[in-house]
Amino acid sequence: MAQDSLATGAKNTWCPGCGNFGILNSLKSVLGALAEEGTPLENVVLVSGIGCHAKIVDYVNVNSFYAIHGRVTPVAEGIKLANPNLKVIGLAGDGDAYGEGLAHLVFAAKRNIDITMIIHNNRVYGLTTGQYTPTSPRGFKGRSTPYGAIEAPVNPLELMMASGATFVARGYSGGMELLKRLVKEAVTHKGFALLDVLQVCVTFFNVYQQYNERGYELKEHDELDYEKAALKAREWNYDADGLIPLGVFYRKSASTFEDAFAAPDIGPEARSKKTGEFLRP
Repeated sequence: MAQDSLATGAKNTWCPGCGNFGILNSLKSVLGALAEEGTPLENVVLVSGIGCHAKIVDYVNVNSFYAIHGRVTPVAEGIKLANPNLKVIGLAGDGDAYGEGLAHLVFAAKRNIDITMIIHNNRVYGLTTGQYTPTSPRGFKGRSTPYGAIEAPVNPLELMMASGATFVARGYSGGMELLKRLVKEAVTHKGFALLDVLQVCVTFFNVYQQYNERGYELKEHDELDYEKAALKAREWNYDADGLIPLGVFYRKSASTFEDAFAAPDIGPEARSKKTGEFLRP
């Protein structure tokens, strides 16, 4: 399927050079490929939040839902539970997901609910003109920290692994071929998938040179080894200098929340026998 068939008539208002374009093109490419492989696009739902990233749902011709700030994850979870046959993809910013929405993200990973969360991680609040976020580096100077942020950033990959995510990866909006592969692997993974995309904000935090010089693709890496994956996740902590690994850090197969929710011994039917009220799965 051609990407043009997934286009909409909405005018794109991202800044020229914004990393969101790379994520948009990768997502459209993957959805087109999935459609050709037999996934009906009417079974795909995109959920976005508040921020520059959120406009992506205006530019892709599939079902979508705008959530409020920090609430992309629970909306995606609710859609998946209401109709487990849907393929649900959440798109959130780093401030959106790792700030106000962090607790939701942690519990979605803990539950291993079968949704994909793609984080547009530009490490700055771009829409509100340059405040620091949970992944901004120490010393970041912006509207809210004119003398430099004194906090160390969070490491979302390590955090998601510790929370129970069964697929954890990092991509880069400037590396399209790898990003397309990662988006497809994340979307087709059975269970909770977190894809953190280093998405450059050219206006308020232009770090293309840093990513181009330091980014490298993980190869000969054992994705099934949790301890090795955790070490790789710590190799770059969004703060220090050094090389930046890109690719799949960790994945495993595990039962999902929906599987347990529908199980006859613990799911809605079992509870209905105790309460006398049928609960729709």
